[in-house]
Amino acid sequence: MSSLPALPDCLHLEVEDGVARLTMTRPEVLNALSIELLEGLVTAATALTARDDVRVVVLGGRGRAFSAGADLAAFGPLLGEGAAAREAADVGRRAADALEAIGAVTIARLQGRVVGGGVVLAAACDLRVAADDAVFSIPEVDLGIPLAWGGIPRLVREVGPTVTKDLVLSCRSFDAFEARAVGMVSRVVPAEELDATVEDLAVSLAAKARFPVRTTLAQVDAITSASVGLARSFSDADALLTAVRDPECRQAAADYLARVRGSR
Repeated sequence: MSSLPALPDCLHLEVEDGVARLTMTRPEVLNALSIELLEGLVTAATALTARDDVRVVVLGGRGRAFSAGADLAAFGPLLGEGAAAREAADVGRRAADALEAIGAVTIARLQGRVVGGGVVLAAACDLRVAADDAVFSIPEVDLGIPLAWGGIPRLVREVGPTVTKDLVLSCRSFDAFEARAVGMVSRVVPAEELDATVEDLAVSLAAKARFPVRTTLAQVDAITSASVGLARSFSDADALLTAVRDPECRQAAADYLARVRGSR
């Protein structure tokens, strides 16, 4: 059995009885997605993909939120030049792709705020279970940037093109029950039952025969990839870099952040 990879302090990974629990541990900033955290997700997901003993992976966030989305304060490198800027712009896509490449069943455990890049990471998982207090939003357009990291094809795959356009362009918040109605999540449970529900689901799936489980995942993925492929998302980083350098987009971001801070 492989040893666990070295991960940054903002991530915790444990494996027990075929279930891996991968937890974002930045509760003080609602598990905002820093470059370090996203790189850590790539490392963890790659290591889990190589482990035959892991049958289920649960992705969660410690504290009162799954994730408040990208940590804007940590993405200063996007304003730089050359390869380093593009690598920073692309790290979220690589993290989502790495999660999606895990052969085990992946479950997103969702509570509190699920924002922007957090929605993308959740959409990269096979199953999503939400607490009834979960609130989703995709504010990127209001921030003057396109939804990147492969978010658009993943949303189209899960909720369809019309709902994707509505949620991404309106930037409005929507609750767990609407998320279930449109197909974003498979289950909504009382917040106090979230841990038990996810644990029971993970243990149940881990106990099933590996071949039919993985065949089911492969068949579903083959069907959806035929109509909604993710390969084109490699260019998301270039669109993101264009947006952060555009004066109108930067003004939109400044206006949005001022509104958010003024409403607190």
